[in-house]
Amino acid sequence: MKRSGLFLAAALSALAGAALIPTPVHAQGQPNMGGGFIEFLFSGGQAGAQPHSRRQPAYPGAAVQGDRVPGYFQPGMYQDPNGTPPLVYRGPDQGMQRAFDPRFAKQVVQYSGKEKPGTIVVDTPQRFLYLVQDNGTALRYGIGVGRPGFTWAGVKSVTRKAEWPDWVPPKEMLARRPELPRHMAGGPDNPLGARALYLGSSLYRIHGSNEPWTIGQAVSSGCIRMRNEDVTDLYERVKVGTRVVVI
Repeated sequence: MKRSGLFLAAALSALAGAALIPTPVHAQGQPNMGGGFIEFLFSGGQAGAQPHSRRQPAYPGAAVQGDRVPGYFQPGMYQDPNGTPPLVYRGPDQGMQRAFDPRFAKQVVQYSGKEKPGTIVVDTPQRFLYLVQDNGTALRYGIGVGRPGFTWAGVKSVTRKAEWPDWVPPKEMLARRPELPRHMAGGPDNPLGARALYLGSSLYRIHGSNEPWTIGQAVSSGCIRMRNEDVTDLYERVKVGTRVVVI
């Protein structure tokens, strides 16, 4: 009888110790508890209850423990073989949007080049546009540039400025893409965006974009595209006749 009591006490002690061992959370399905008393212990005293799992996000893409914040960009983590950032959940009001790389946000940088203050310098390979200042600095903006076969270099000047410009695709573009509209009125859906600076007598412009995730990419037919807020800032700082150097 005494031996039986000791054996029962040892068994109960082992079960109590087992209840303190954390149960791993499985990616698929629930762990097999074996049912009965063991399941009762691991389910917090409720027969048939499921083990506690990791806190779930409030909406698709919301941050939970160890997750990235929606829309947060880390260089290189969003790049696919085609260079297109993925869709990112911005919240119930904005839905799914592609991420903007913060490396291309506007900032003041040191400038030691030869161009005079007021000159626009477009660095095509690095995807930056500089507006040279008079104190050894420049305002640097991220840009989108021409895709392979549509890049160019040279010196132009701003010959016209327009707010919310209409878009009339040139005949060269219509030959490549006949499905395009022949005319599109200015507005938020217009591919020229909020502002446009026309360069000489060429087909090229520095203009805004309703696709900010393309900044830093080579996607255009030769025009220099900027975020709408950046091209609006640039538009207010330059005048007709401004020298534009594209390299």
